[in-house]
Amino acid sequence: MSAPRTFAIVGANLAGGRAAETLRARGFDGRIVLIGAEPERPYERPPLSKERLRGKKHDEELFLRPQAYYADQAIELRLGMPVERMNVREHTLTLADGETLRYDRALVASGSALRRLRVPGGELPGVHYLRTMREAASLAKALAKRPRVLVVGAGFIGCEVAASARILGCNVTMIDIATPLARALGEQMGAWVAGVHRAHGVTLHIGVGLQEFCGAAKLEAARLTDGREVACDIAVVGVGVAPATDFLDGNAVMMENGIVVDEYCRTSAPDVYAAGDVANWFHPTWGERLRVEHFDHAQNHGVAAAKSMLDAGEAYAPVPFFWSDQYDLTLQYVGHAAHWDELVVRGSLESGSFSAFYLDGGRLYACLAVNRFRDLSAARRLLQERPAVDRTLLADESTDLKTLDASKA
Repeated sequence: MSAPRTFAIVGANLAGGRAAETLRARGFDGRIVLIGAEPERPYERPPLSKERLRGKKHDEELFLRPQAYYADQAIELRLGMPVERMNVREHTLTLADGETLRYDRALVASGSALRRLRVPGGELPGVHYLRTMREAASLAKALAKRPRVLVVGAGFIGCEVAASARILGCNVTMIDIATPLARALGEQMGAWVAGVHRAHGVTLHIGVGLQEFCGAAKLEAARLTDGREVACDIAVVGVGVAPATDFLDGNAVMMENGIVVDEYCRTSAPDVYAAGDVANWFHPTWGERLRVEHFDHAQNHGVAAAKSMLDAGEAYAPVPFFWSDQYDLTLQYVGHAAHWDELVVRGSLESGSFSAFYLDGGRLYACLAVNRFRDLSAARRLLQERPAVDRTLLADESTDLKTLDASKA
């Protein structure tokens, strides 16, 4: 009688957790080993910069499943145990404690690693990063004291932390060399985001970076690249992430801005799949490669990868989606627009309720909806085919977007 097959999942996070659940739900009766660098079982990260910092949610509410679930489903957890090395030729994983685990098929869902600032004073008490549940707990405790906060980086994490800190009554300064969220949303929408934060009392410095953190025994100030000094009690650094792939060094696995996979989550190595933040996957509808670092993609890609590991995969071709909550605004984005030649706004930016449509050559590629849930739903349907659309109809608020389709363009 042959031994049961072993499926190993590197990454006890959202993508990895959903993959493990899917394997069992779809009848896999072999061994599942879920390996995580963090000591916690899989949990949701989006609340860390929002509800968790503001005390609206606690750690226990963030876990995907109760602890007992994993025992009931015979999913082995190796938590607080990073993978030191993967050998795809020998089908082995070497864990931090020296254990060598042999797998029949493996899913790499290792996610992203924080980019850390290499500046003088970067190790001072009071300098925070936010990626893990434990980092969120530490930052929440610090924010509860209403300190002077410096946010370094005006990406999604930076903007959400700044908003949470202001809601808590903190004095907040945010700096970035670029306009907030301009990389994802473009300069026009980024300028609007900047205005939102300034209207809520955030002091915002654009076009400057950080030169050093200053202080004797703890953080007291930060010196910017333009020579200005900002007094602060704590700093939160959010300057981006990179795919976590160090343990794959030396392997014949194709890499390009993450692990290259096809629409079935298959890597260039036999029996190795990848999903979530770490994967650069081919989108058959968009006809290009995407690497997405958002919640919706991570959990859906994990499910898709599990199906492929069971030889029941389907081409993964969703309309990309992400969201961000800041103050009383919900920003939702569907589609993918690497470039565009026209931005059509429906509604008033000043009202805080509008949609922005990203067009290229007359075709719709993405939509940003701010407190406009119906527009988002209609745009998601349209983006299944990225149709040519009439810009005047998009901008006209009397137009029912549900009535638009490619045949009427």
